[in-house]
Amino acid sequence: MAFHEVRLPARLAFGSTGGVERRTEIVTLGSGFERRSTPWAQGRRRYLIGANLRSLDDMATLTAFFEARRGRLYGFRFRDFADFKSCTPGGEVTPFDQPLGLGDGVRTSFELVKRYGEVEASADRRIHKPVAGTVRVGLDAAELDPAAFDAELSTGVVSLHSPPAAGVTVTAGFEFDVPVRFDADRIDVTLESFAAGRMAAVPLIEVRV
Repeated sequence: MAFHEVRLPARLAFGSTGGVERRTEIVTLGSGFERRSTPWAQGRRRYLIGANLRSLDDMATLTAFFEARRGRLYGFRFRDFADFKSCTPGGEVTPFDQPLGLGDGVRTSFELVKRYGEVEASADRRIHKPVAGTVRVGLDAAELDPAAFDAELSTGVVSLHSPPAAGVTVTAGFEFDVPVRFDADRIDVTLESFAAGRMAAVPLIEVRV
């Protein structure tokens, strides 16, 4: 997939709106009962940015970023300030935030995951774009030395240098970006004065990587 490992400048995202969407297919039976199913294993995020920009310099920066991505052609990183940590947005990342799996004495690679909801009905979200220098790993109740593992920033896979013993719980904490692309091939700017303007909202959509 065409993807640039670059993050949209944070100031261009201020005032953005967005959230997660799901796709549910509902069939109503003659009895009035419903059959509900989904073709999506995970939710998909959508955002609108740029509507609050007034500075012509900021608009020029967003336009340059848009041009460098060739519109919808290349994906990029986006910081969703409402959901960018393994913990709550206001919390502090710890190595025990999210469960990654159990050791078996052989396995050394674990995918970063963020879990939402109650354990009995939780939804696990694969994290593909962790932020450099933020990944922390725990084995049972002890934090693993950062020199004892590697975190692949483009895939979200953590590789331990030694396999955890059988039954050992592997956990992790991290910050992450959302892989997105522009969902339009056009940007519109209205000039309101010599130094200010107004930009139409620019849509972003999460991409599968």
